[in-house]
Amino acid sequence: EQAHLEELTALAVRAAGAIADTADAIARIDVAASHAERAGEGGWCRPAFADTPCLEIEGGRHPVVESALKGSGERFIANDCSLGPHDRLWLITGPNMGGKSTFLRQTALIALLAQSGSFVPASQARLGIVDRLFSRVGASDNLARGRSTFMVEMVETAAILAQATRNSLVILDEIGRGTSTYDGLAIAWAVVEAMHGAVGCRTLFATHYHELTRLAGRLDALSLHHVRAREWKGDLVLLHELADGPADRSYGIAVARLAGLPPAVVTRAKAVLAKLEAGRDATGGIAAGLDDLPLFAAAAQAEPPADPLLQAVTDLDPDSLTPREALDALYRLKRLAAERG
Repeated sequence: EQAHLEELTALAVRAAGAIADTADAIARIDVAASHAERAGEGGWCRPAFADTPCLEIEGGRHPVVESALKGSGERFIANDCSLGPHDRLWLITGPNMGGKSTFLRQTALIALLAQSGSFVPASQARLGIVDRLFSRVGASDNLARGRSTFMVEMVETAAILAQATRNSLVILDEIGRGTSTYDGLAIAWAVVEAMHGAVGCRTLFATHYHELTRLAGRLDALSLHHVRAREWKGDLVLLHELADGPADRSYGIAVARLAGLPPAVVTRAKAVLAKLEAGRDATGGIAAGLDDLPLFAAAAQAEPPADPLLQAVTDLDPDSLTPREALDALYRLKRLAAERG
């Protein structure tokens, strides 16, 4: 028995190279067969390649999300993407859960699948070779190295700015959200300018900083896009469709209500938002108009509407009325009292 084992071991050692080559060939066949099966089931297309740094996708889909939705009987909303030398940076705005992050990820996955030799989840796809694919998405910290979520975000963004070339593909999701509003906006603004100018590669940049949309007037290769949403009878309806132009607003409070925040908190948030927007419109400062907002005023009630009858009585000056004016005022008060019920 020992002799047979030693003979078999020696035979395996002598054939190690052939066994490794066979395993590699089987693995490649397995991957190709898996790609072919998935492409056939999902209606994927064969991508075309171009000599220019473009990325043109019609009816692009996220394969994992689409599969999950199909299992629950829902339909995935496909979207198009067209990046090229004259339109290489897309700035995407819209509400949370609207589909911005999914769109970024699906575009990167399509590029990766195409260059691996696979068909891709789209109606049509054409792209120039991507030499490097960079992503800054999600939120995570590194406690072992003493890095906060924001620090990790900045380290990864720095690596992208240092290593990306004009033939790279970069997806950036919510840069600058981990710090103060002004710092975050300033960083996001500078990163957009750097990606457009110094780096100059194909970039998808999702953000809630609507102030960044002003860059469209200064950066010729930047275009604005948004994920569509509507409010219907007080409820937020997320359409998951990408459209041209900036979002009209972020719908953050509507999403918070959808997530189950207490009504008192939602009401207070609306009041704070109104003051913030009033201050911004009046002075250009995002925090102007707040004055001294109480910290624990979440349950504060909205100011009741003015009482016409009370207002009419308050406005009366009996000492200055003529007899005829006093009689008219009395009839007016009687009418207001009747309307009040």
